[in-house]
Order: sequence, then structure tokens, then C-alpha cells
Amino acid sequence: MTSRPPLRIALTGDSILMRRLGSLNDDRIRPLFDIIRDADVAFTNLECLPNSYRGDPALESGGSHFAAPAWVIDELVEAGFDLFATATNHCLDYSISGLLAAKEELDQRGVLHAGIGEHLGEARMPVYRDHPNGTVAMLSCASTFAKGQEAAAQTAEMQGRPGLNPLRVDTVHEVTPAQLDALRGIVEQLGLEKQRQSKIQLGFAFPLENLDAVALGDMTFSAADKVALRTKPKAKDLDAIARWVREARLASDVVVVSIHAHEQGDTKEDPAEFLRAFAYRMIEEGADMVVGHGPHLLRGMEFHQGKPIFYSLGNFIGQNELVAKLPADSYERFRADPALTPAAVYRQRTDDDRKGFPSDRRFWETVMPVCTYTEGRLSGIGIHPVTLGLGEARHLRGRPRLAEGEEAEHILRRFADLSAPFGVAMDITGTKARIAIS
Repeated sequence: MTSRPPLRIALTGDSILMRRLGSLNDDRIRPLFDIIRDADVAFTNLECLPNSYRGDPALESGGSHFAAPAWVIDELVEAGFDLFATATNHCLDYSISGLLAAKEELDQRGVLHAGIGEHLGEARMPVYRDHPNGTVAMLSCASTFAKGQEAAAQTAEMQGRPGLNPLRVDTVHEVTPAQLDALRGIVEQLGLEKQRQSKIQLGFAFPLENLDAVALGDMTFSAADKVALRTKPKAKDLDAIARWVREARLASDVVVVSIHAHEQGDTKEDPAEFLRAFAYRMIEEGADMVVGHGPHLLRGMEFHQGKPIFYSLGNFIGQNELVAKLPADSYERFRADPALTPAAVYRQRTDDDRKGFPSDRRFWETVMPVCTYTEGRLSGIGIHPVTLGLGEARHLRGRPRLAEGEEAEHILRRFADLSAPFGVAMDITGTKARIAIS
């Protein structure tokens, strides 16, 4: 049997594109996108909603209403991307109507995307990129979303609800016994526990699994030796996503699982407890890699059973300050005068770059891994440092390019430091890093 050439997969984080990218004719950014175009398969997370502002603005956005012209899809395809994750906390910024408008634009172009659907079954399914050097399957899900944005299943009698592929999370706040007693007293004195029991009696709520725990709104508290936030994936969602990972394993050479997760551990750069459990399970079920994004900054990577987990690849394209239109709810949320134009709203939101994303360089630096697979097995990972141009004018920054010199070394060292606690060592030479595969 004749062996196939190696398969190279380029990976990026969040793409928030609002304007023409010009990846073919801008000498500053073209070298980075030439690497993407040179890869056999290229993945990005589509963080904006390419609906051309069609749909109904939702009260609950993912932080800001990230609608964009539909032609941003064409710009990203021209840039070399052919796999798009679409399950994000922004994909329903314009409600179901806006989601379906974006899906229509993607489908009309024949773009491979996963993570949203007209019902839960469709949102769960993978897509497949066939290349002469191998077939890559990609699934997309999100743990960060507002209630009601998750897709719902169809039944024999009723259609499902359009939405995203959800990974719901069980969260327990562990506190000391003394703190739990104090909380119990508070909820009882305020009458909250009596109201909860009434809802249970009426059939609108259910008892806690741990009868010694205390419920305060949507939060559950239990006693422990020390204070901690404990999270784990909901078994129902975990099993449902794993089902399609097993399917993808049977029908492709490389399986990519994408997870959009803002949730954190002790710091923003630490993955939440449930995220590691999810990634481990996906690999055990047959995934070749898990690619995370969501918090808009880099997190470390690790290996499980010899397969890479990227906990967050941060921002890749960051034009969130260039949204051309904002609905009334955005003005309300940001406490902005409706007379302000969108750019002025974002300037006020960041206090003229003194807070928010523009005040922290971590949101403007990332890496782009290129993973090489030989005969279906990971044989190498190259890491390219990427800068988004912090310090430039608002309409210029956010466009990625290869980092150089001291900035490149800083980004690579930082990624190495974030990955070291997971036991990952990197060989940094100049403006590129490599990870040895045993």
C-alpha cells in the first residue's frame, strides 16, 4: 500500500472579523496567512455572527452583539480556513432568526461548519474535510451560553429548537461547615428555602441530590474542608457528544473537537475543572485533539494519551471594537448615550483604552499550532507566535501577523510557561517553537 504524504492542520482561536481582511495583498499579515493557506486543513472559531445584521437582537448577548457582514466568511475562506466552529456565546446574539440567517449564509457557500443546527441532533453532528492527504472530522460545542440558546431535540410529535451544541456543567460551591450553616440561616430567614420547597411541591423544581446542600438561587453550596468551586460536565451532554466522536473516529483519519469555554479555574489562564475532564473523555472516546477558545487569551496545553489539548488559543482576529451597528440593548448594557456611534460606545466602554481588552497585552498575543499527522498519527507540532498589534489605532489593531524579535520570544516563552505545569516541554528556536512527539 502506498503511504500518503503527511497531513498538516493549522489551528487558530477566536476570529472576530468585521472588515475586509486583505490576507492576500497586505504584506504585514500575508506571511501568517500564507502558512495557513499552505496547510492541508485550517481551523478557526467563528466568534462573530455573519448574518449581515439580519435577525432579532437578543436581550442576552455574549457580552456585545457581534453581528457582521456575511462576506466575512469569504474573507476567511480566502485566508485559507476550511473548518469553522460556530458554537459560541455569540451565535445567538440576534436570536434564532439571526442564527438561521448566519447558517443560511454559511450553507449557501458550502462552508464546513459545526456546532449550530435547526435542532439538537444537527448541532451535535460533525463535519468532514476531505483532503488527498487525509480526512479531518470536526465537532463544535460550547459550555458558555445563555439559557435557551442551546438547541433542543426533536420528538416524534414536535420540531426541535434551533441553537448551539451545549456542554452543560454541574457547579457546586464548596464552603466550610460554618459558612454553610450561615448560608442556611440566611436562605431560611429570607424565606427563600420555603419558596423553593413550594416550587418542588408544585412540580416546578426538584430536590437537591445532596440533601445536606443549600440552594441559593441557581447556586448550590455544600460543606467541605476548604472553599472551592467544583465543576463537572453534565453526563447527558458528555455522552451525547462522545457518541458523535465515536462516529467521527470511524469515518475520518483525524478527529478535532472544538470547545468554546469562558469558564476558568483559579485564574483566567487556568482551565476550569470540568474542561479537563471533558477533554480527557473526548480523547478516550477517539478524538485526536481538543481545541479550546473563549476567554480571549492564551492558556496552556497538555497531552492525554499522547494527544494534544489546547485549553485556549486566545484571539486570532480581534476586531470587536469595529462592530458597525449596535442594538438598543447594547447601549443599555454599556450605559451609553444612544446618541453615541458604535465606535464611541466601545471607546467609552474601555475608558479610552485604560481598561478592558486594550489595557492588557495578553488579549493581543497568541500562538498558531500546526499539527502534522503521518499515517493518522501525530508526528510533530510547530508553534508560531502571533501578535494582533496592540498599540495601533483601533481600526488597525486586531489583524494578526507573525510576531518578530523580542515579542515573538516573549509570546513563545509565555506559552511554554503556561504549558509547563501540564508537563509539556517546548524547544524554542528564534521565532518558532517545536514540541517533540515521542
